[in-house]
Amino acid sequence: MSFPTPFARYEFEVLPAWIDGNKHMNMGYYTVMFDLATDEIWAELGIGFDYKRERGCGTFAAEAHIVYENEMLLGERGVVHSRVLGCDAKRLHVTHEAFREKDGKRAAAQEFIFLHVDLAIRRVTPWPEDILARLREAEAAHAALPPLSWVGRRVALPVKVAS
Repeated sequence: MSFPTPFARYEFEVLPAWIDGNKHMNMGYYTVMFDLATDEIWAELGIGFDYKRERGCGTFAAEAHIVYENEMLLGERGVVHSRVLGCDAKRLHVTHEAFREKDGKRAAAQEFIFLHVDLAIRRVTPWPEDILARLREAEAAHAALPPLSWVGRRVALPVKVAS
């Protein structure tokens, strides 16, 4: 079975509760939106809610980074494109990009490292072979997409050069 490329199944609308004092989408709700998009791609990868219930394992976010580019206003709609960038025996590297419906501009992007966890003992554990194969299938499909220049950025001010 091939993996959908691009993976763009999560559509959203900016809700009144998501608006802050600047009258645009609050930064915390970008995390909520991207988390909901994660649920969509997890289901396709076979690591969604059924996986948790049937195998007793899930994922924990270990690291995340958000880039905000174009504001989203009340009632605006968009779609999230998700990618699997890499995986190993116990980890998964995933990105999400939110695009505005009105003009196609990217509103924000988020990069994650997830850990595979045995929920009974709350410890990191290797992926089952069938799941790892599916993750690698998604990784290979998404490797054919253009590279993402923002991935791997760090949060820092530019270094000042002494004069």
